[in-house]
Amino acid sequence: MIGSKIWLAAAIAVAGIASSAAYAQANLKIGVINVARLIEQSPQSASVTKALQDEFGPRQRDLTAMQQRLQTQQETFQRDAPVMGEAERLTLERQIRDGQRELERTQNVYLEDLNLRRNEELGKLQREVLQKAQEYARAQKFDLLLADPNIIFASTAVDVTEAVLAILKPAAPAAGSSR
Repeated sequence: MIGSKIWLAAAIAVAGIASSAAYAQANLKIGVINVARLIEQSPQSASVTKALQDEFGPRQRDLTAMQQRLQTQQETFQRDAPVMGEAERLTLERQIRDGQRELERTQNVYLEDLNLRRNEELGKLQREVLQKAQEYARAQKFDLLLADPNIIFASTAVDVTEAVLAILKPAAPAAGSSR
Protein backbone atom coordinates (compact mmCIF):
# COMPACT_ATOMS: atom_id res chain seq x y z
CA MET A 1 0.00 0.00 0.00
CA ILE A 2 2.77 2.45 0.89
CA GLY A 3 4.73 1.34 -2.17
CA SER A 4 1.80 2.03 -4.48
CA LYS A 5 1.34 5.51 -2.95
CA ILE A 6 5.02 6.27 -3.60
CA TRP A 7 4.69 5.08 -7.18
CA LEU A 8 1.56 7.16 -7.65
CA ALA A 9 3.26 10.28 -6.20
CA ALA A 10 6.32 9.69 -8.39
CA ALA A 11 4.16 9.28 -11.50
CA ILE A 12 2.29 12.52 -10.73
CA ALA A 13 5.58 14.35 -10.14
CA VAL A 14 7.06 13.06 -13.40
CA ALA A 15 3.91 14.03 -15.30
CA GLY A 16 4.01 17.50 -13.76
CA ILE A 17 7.67 17.98 -14.66
CA ALA A 18 7.10 16.71 -18.19
CA SER A 19 4.12 18.99 -18.75
CA SER A 20 5.96 22.05 -17.38
CA ALA A 21 8.98 21.26 -19.64
CA ALA A 22 6.66 20.91 -22.63
CA TYR A 23 4.97 24.19 -21.72
CA ALA A 24 8.34 25.94 -21.42
CA GLN A 25 9.45 24.53 -24.80
CA ALA A 26 6.24 25.68 -26.46
CA ASN A 27 6.89 29.26 -25.32
CA LEU A 28 10.56 29.48 -26.32
CA LYS A 29 11.43 32.29 -28.71
CA ILE A 30 14.29 31.13 -30.94
CA GLY A 31 16.09 33.00 -33.72
CA VAL A 32 18.86 32.27 -36.18
CA ILE A 33 21.36 34.64 -37.80
CA ASN A 34 23.65 34.18 -40.77
CA VAL A 35 26.87 35.77 -39.49
CA ALA A 36 28.72 35.54 -42.81
CA ARG A 37 25.87 37.36 -44.58
CA LEU A 38 25.71 40.01 -41.86
CA ILE A 39 29.44 40.65 -42.20
CA GLU A 40 29.37 40.72 -46.01
CA GLN A 41 26.29 42.92 -46.37
CA SER A 42 26.82 45.32 -43.49
CA PRO A 43 27.82 48.89 -44.33
CA GLN A 44 30.65 48.47 -41.85
CA SER A 45 32.18 45.86 -44.16
CA ALA A 46 32.36 48.37 -47.00
CA SER A 47 33.98 50.88 -44.61
CA VAL A 48 36.58 48.31 -43.57
CA THR A 49 37.34 47.45 -47.19
CA LYS A 50 37.76 51.11 -48.12
CA ALA A 51 39.96 51.80 -45.10
CA LEU A 52 42.21 48.86 -46.01
CA GLN A 53 42.40 50.03 -49.63
CA ASP A 54 43.33 53.53 -48.47
CA GLU A 55 45.95 52.17 -46.07
CA PHE A 56 47.53 49.62 -48.42
CA GLY A 57 46.92 51.25 -51.82
CA PRO A 58 50.21 53.21 -51.88
CA ARG A 59 52.21 50.08 -51.07
CA GLN A 60 50.35 48.16 -53.79
CA ARG A 61 51.20 50.90 -56.29
CA ASP A 62 54.88 50.75 -55.22
CA LEU A 63 54.87 46.98 -55.78
CA THR A 64 53.34 47.44 -59.22
CA ALA A 65 56.02 50.00 -60.10
CA MET A 66 58.74 47.62 -58.89
CA GLN A 67 57.29 44.84 -61.07
CA GLN A 68 57.22 47.13 -64.10
CA ARG A 69 60.84 48.22 -63.57
CA LEU A 70 61.90 44.61 -63.24
CA GLN A 71 59.94 43.66 -66.37
CA THR A 72 61.63 46.49 -68.28
CA GLN A 73 65.06 45.29 -67.12
CA GLN A 74 64.28 41.73 -68.19
CA GLU A 75 63.09 42.88 -71.62
CA THR A 76 66.23 44.99 -72.03
CA PHE A 77 68.38 42.04 -71.05
CA GLN A 78 66.64 39.66 -73.47
CA ARG A 79 66.81 42.16 -76.30
CA ASP A 80 70.36 43.45 -75.76
CA ALA A 81 72.18 40.48 -74.17
CA PRO A 82 73.73 39.28 -77.46
CA VAL A 83 75.34 42.67 -78.11
CA MET A 84 76.31 43.53 -74.51
CA GLY A 85 79.78 43.26 -73.14
CA GLU A 86 80.43 40.49 -70.61
CA ALA A 87 80.70 42.86 -67.62
CA GLU A 88 77.58 44.82 -68.62
CA ARG A 89 75.59 41.60 -69.13
CA LEU A 90 76.67 40.18 -65.74
CA THR A 91 75.83 43.47 -64.02
CA LEU A 92 72.35 43.53 -65.53
CA GLU A 93 71.79 39.84 -64.64
CA ARG A 94 72.79 40.58 -61.03
CA GLN A 95 70.48 43.64 -60.94
CA ILE A 96 67.58 41.54 -62.23
CA ARG A 97 68.26 38.77 -59.70
CA ASP A 98 68.54 41.29 -56.84
CA GLY A 99 65.40 43.04 -58.06
CA GLN A 100 63.47 39.75 -58.12
CA ARG A 101 64.57 38.94 -54.58
CA GLU A 102 63.68 42.43 -53.38
CA LEU A 103 60.29 42.29 -55.10
CA GLU A 104 59.53 38.89 -53.59
CA ARG A 105 60.57 40.03 -50.12
CA THR A 106 58.54 43.24 -50.41
CA GLN A 107 55.49 41.33 -51.66
CA ASN A 108 55.74 38.88 -48.74
CA VAL A 109 55.94 41.71 -46.19
CA TYR A 110 53.04 43.50 -47.89
CA LEU A 111 50.83 40.39 -47.91
CA GLU A 112 51.71 39.60 -44.30
CA ASP A 113 50.85 43.14 -43.19
CA LEU A 114 47.65 43.21 -45.27
CA ASN A 115 46.46 39.85 -43.92
CA LEU A 116 47.22 40.88 -40.36
CA ARG A 117 45.28 44.15 -40.69
CA ARG A 118 42.41 42.46 -42.55
CA ASN A 119 42.11 39.86 -39.80
CA GLU A 120 42.17 42.58 -37.12
CA GLU A 121 39.45 44.57 -38.86
CA LEU A 122 37.32 41.50 -39.61
CA GLY A 123 37.62 40.46 -35.96
CA LYS A 124 36.40 43.90 -34.86
CA LEU A 125 33.57 43.73 -37.39
CA GLN A 126 32.55 40.25 -36.27
CA ARG A 127 32.50 41.36 -32.62
CA GLU A 128 30.35 44.36 -33.56
CA VAL A 129 27.93 42.20 -35.59
CA LEU A 130 27.58 39.68 -32.77
CA GLN A 131 27.08 42.47 -30.22
CA LYS A 132 24.30 44.02 -32.32
CA ALA A 133 22.70 40.57 -32.75
CA GLN A 134 22.82 40.06 -29.00
CA GLU A 135 21.28 43.51 -28.39
CA TYR A 136 18.52 42.70 -30.87
CA ALA A 137 17.84 39.35 -29.20
CA ARG A 138 17.59 40.97 -25.77
CA ALA A 139 15.36 43.78 -27.03
CA GLN A 140 13.03 41.31 -28.77
CA LYS A 141 13.08 38.97 -25.72
CA PHE A 142 14.53 35.94 -27.49
CA ASP A 143 15.27 32.92 -25.34
CA LEU A 144 17.86 31.61 -27.79
CA LEU A 145 19.66 33.16 -30.75
CA LEU A 146 21.84 30.83 -32.80
CA ALA A 147 24.58 31.63 -35.29
CA ASP A 148 24.65 29.62 -38.49
CA PRO A 149 27.84 27.49 -38.75
CA ASN A 150 26.33 24.32 -37.29
CA ILE A 151 22.69 24.80 -38.19
CA ILE A 152 21.44 22.29 -40.71
CA PHE A 153 18.03 23.84 -41.27
CA ALA A 154 16.21 26.94 -40.10
CA SER A 155 12.93 28.20 -41.51
CA THR A 156 12.61 31.80 -42.57
CA ALA A 157 10.26 32.29 -39.64
CA VAL A 158 13.20 32.09 -37.21
CA ASP A 159 15.84 33.77 -39.44
CA VAL A 160 16.38 37.27 -38.03
CA THR A 161 19.40 38.16 -40.18
CA GLU A 162 17.51 40.95 -42.01
CA ALA A 163 16.39 42.52 -38.73
CA VAL A 164 19.94 42.54 -37.36
CA LEU A 165 21.22 43.93 -40.68
CA ALA A 166 18.70 46.77 -40.34
CA ILE A 167 20.18 47.57 -36.91
CA LEU A 168 23.72 47.57 -38.33
CA LYS A 169 22.89 50.15 -41.03
CA PRO A 170 22.30 53.12 -38.70
CA ALA A 171 25.36 52.08 -36.65
CA ALA A 172 27.63 52.32 -39.70
CA PRO A 173 30.27 55.06 -39.62
CA ALA A 174 29.54 58.09 -41.78
CA ALA A 175 31.04 58.08 -45.27
CA GLY A 176 34.54 59.46 -45.34
CA SER A 177 35.26 58.84 -41.67
CA SER A 178 38.05 56.48 -40.79
CA ARG A 179 37.82 53.59 -38.38
